[in-house]
Amino acid sequence: MRAVSQDEPGGPEVLKIVETARPEPGVGEVLVRVHAAGINPADWKTRARGAFPDGTRPPFVLGFDVSGVVEAVGYGVTVLRPGDEVFGMPRFPHPAGAYAEYVTAPARHFAPKPANLDHAHAAAVPLAALTAWQALVDTADVRPGERVLVHAAAGGVGHLAVQIAKARGAYVIGTASAAKHAFLRELGADELVDYRETDFAEAVRDVDVVLETIGGDYPARSLRTLAKGGRLVSILPLDASWPASEAAAEAAAKDVRVCFVLVEPDHHGLREIAALVEDGRLRVRVQDVLPLERAAEAHALGETGRTTGKIVLSVR
Repeated sequence: MRAVSQDEPGGPEVLKIVETARPEPGVGEVLVRVHAAGINPADWKTRARGAFPDGTRPPFVLGFDVSGVVEAVGYGVTVLRPGDEVFGMPRFPHPAGAYAEYVTAPARHFAPKPANLDHAHAAAVPLAALTAWQALVDTADVRPGERVLVHAAAGGVGHLAVQIAKARGAYVIGTASAAKHAFLRELGADELVDYRETDFAEAVRDVDVVLETIGGDYPARSLRTLAKGGRLVSILPLDASWPASEAAAEAAAKDVRVCFVLVEPDHHGLREIAALVEDGRLRVRVQDVLPLERAAEAHALGETGRTTGKIVLSVR
């Protein structure tokens, strides 16, 4: 099968098409013929670092987001059958090898693909939507009427988080450049802050939940926007000094819960997300679809930080 592999850490130019053996499904696993693979910041960070979080080093095949068709099932699998259209985020944060014509993974790392999405759009959903879902629903437990601040609201995670928070009945405030405000209003955002012109930490007050997606000084500054008893959920690791920092003391004084969430494969979450998609309450923005051979170009585009929504590789 064809796959995009790298032999060393580096820039997008280290990504190359190779021919490699097709994997076989093990016990409890399925073999999926990949039709499209989504691209995420985790991909280009892993490429540049030259290692997965579990220590796996090159040569390896990147990619976690998959949409495709079940080709074969392993011993004991009953939830999926050959011919089923599925989407998922297999094996994260361990290597999944989604930039390839086939992947294998535990059957419950996938779920039926939303019927109203083509494979390119379905491949853009899993990692970003599960990140938003696990942060806002499983961790923050956003409730009707609560005020939610979403940073980088037009990004891959952000634009889905806006919609998930709205589906939970929240009042949603987003930070984004002015050029992206019209798009976010279409998704249901109630209030928008142009971070280039306005300090969100001065303009926003009394929110119940902050979804922090940027890092740097954003967690500390976001504390100023939270009401007493609020929740700040970061999808990026907090600085190692956080427990002893001045910001941590401020959070404790305001009875604010601060936590980092690492997304994980989630069959139930995928099905909940698929239901929102099929109900028309969650739509994914795909900015570009590029063929597998142009993976390096896709990475370079993603690393500009100026994309709206997701970038996808067409595999089949």
